[in-house]
Amino acid sequence: MSIHFDDLLSVAHEKNQGIDGKRLHGVFEFASEKHLGQVRQTGEPYISHSLFVAKTIADWGLGQSSIEAALLHDTPDMAGVLITEIQDKFGQEVADLVEAANKVGQVKLRGSRNEDFLENLRKMFVAMAKDIRVVLIRLADRLHNVSTLEGIALSKQKRIALETLEVYAPLAERLGMGKLKGELEDLSFPFIYPEEYQWVMEVAKPHFKYSEENIGDVIQKIRQQLAKNNIKARVEGRPKRKYSLYKKLLRPEIDRDISLIHDLMAVRVITPDTNSCYTILGIIHQYWKPAPNIGISDFIAQPKPNGYQSIHTKVFDNRGNIVEIQIRSEAMHEQAEYGAAAHFAYAQAKMAGVEDEKLEKGIGFKVTEKMSWVNQLAGWKQQVADTAESVKQYKLDALSEHIYVFSPKGDVFDLPAGSTPVDFAFTVHSSLGYFLNTAKVNGRVVPLSTPLHSGDLVEIIKSKQKRKPSRSWLQFVKTTKARSAVRKVSDKN
Repeated sequence: MSIHFDDLLSVAHEKNQGIDGKRLHGVFEFASEKHLGQVRQTGEPYISHSLFVAKTIADWGLGQSSIEAALLHDTPDMAGVLITEIQDKFGQEVADLVEAANKVGQVKLRGSRNEDFLENLRKMFVAMAKDIRVVLIRLADRLHNVSTLEGIALSKQKRIALETLEVYAPLAERLGMGKLKGELEDLSFPFIYPEEYQWVMEVAKPHFKYSEENIGDVIQKIRQQLAKNNIKARVEGRPKRKYSLYKKLLRPEIDRDISLIHDLMAVRVITPDTNSCYTILGIIHQYWKPAPNIGISDFIAQPKPNGYQSIHTKVFDNRGNIVEIQIRSEAMHEQAEYGAAAHFAYAQAKMAGVEDEKLEKGIGFKVTEKMSWVNQLAGWKQQVADTAESVKQYKLDALSEHIYVFSPKGDVFDLPAGSTPVDFAFTVHSSLGYFLNTAKVNGRVVPLSTPLHSGDLVEIIKSKQKRKPSRSWLQFVKTTKARSAVRKVSDKN
């Protein structure tokens, strides 16, 4: 579907009160002139790509400078426009964004040597640490590129799709941008694993059909119960993402049995405020009983490390099926969909002095407070001689699936999947690992090599005196902090 400037302007005004439409049109005309005669491999005029990226940035709630930089992001590389010209016409801020986005766009991650991959990935995090808008523009750029893969050469399709699945989708997840992560994965899936994609579509089709029919009834019942109790909320259903479904089907406990998956269709109840979330949870449980053991997860009281908040409850519906219902406020929904972009838009609006009740009741923390991992990755240095291991470790810290675990005080910690109590100890504090005696997970003493899972409560039982880490820990620790600490002590002996 082609996008026109009026589409961009409409979204920009809808999402941001401070848009200067006349100036934005001037930037669009400049970009159009520079890209005149240039055509994408899909056959579309090149400016259509710039418009898509700018509209995506606008839809994420970012402001004037970000949208302008998105329109101009490819003019240096594709049209030979000098950054000084952009600076003269549109100012320093826009010029800096375009220059940084252009540099990040030149970073090639697939097919490079390990040393190059490591340094190129680090460059991306350095740029992100300086100004997160740079990477948001590149993510919007990647979304359009991967959505038009069918129009490019076959030789490039799999490379771009793999890079998207291995780097950009995990990055979107770490930034809390759940909607974008799902879109990038689903768009890449058929180009990387075509046979598996077809298998999932065939296996899932009858189950999705049944779920859609059933969910319609569930949504109607929830609306009726909310109306009875005079509670305002919108209720919607969504099918599970195809790539997410594929990964879940491969889990050992599922073993490709789709009947064991309870969230093929999830129901969302979106409320005006937080208090209503708990009221609605009570109403739903009066009408449907929660499923034992897998029932309720309260991510409002204990948010995920990337800021995600919602209540998830799995209930038995009127047909005896287990249905997942997610309950969240409008602000939480915005955060779940747009993550770091929502945070930046919120902070940006506050700085601009926008008077809006949503800002006062919305997301309550700045990007920098929840994204210290970006700075850690930007400053990450090679700590082992084996480059292959360095790349593996860096990718693990930066792009692997992450879990969230809790301390006895209720603090949430973000760890790579498969992390152990040893990783947890060194993450809580660099010295805690040196006093590690035993560990409890969910109240039970476990071996130090035990893999942790999201939601686990981890308690470290300290020794009275400092102890030397065992070199055998290197066989199971996952985090750079833990690995470096063990190596440091071991190498001295």
